[in-house]
Amino acid sequence: MFEFLARLGRDANGATAVEYGLILALVFLAMIGGVSTFGQNAISVWDSVSNKMTSAQA
Repeated sequence: MFEFLARLGRDANGATAVEYGLILALVFLAMIGGVSTFGQNAISVWDSVSNKMTSAQA
C-alpha cells in the first residue's frame, strides 16, 4: 500500500489533467459571461428599436 501511495505522489499525469480541467472551466465561465453580456445588450438594442418604431407609428 505504501508503494502505491509513493508512486501516486510521483505521478504527474493526474496533476496535468486537473490543470487542464481548471483551464477548461475558466474558459467556459468566460464564454458564459460574454454570451450573457452580449444577450443583454442585444435585448436592449431591440427594445430600443421597438420603442422607436411604436412611437413613429403613433
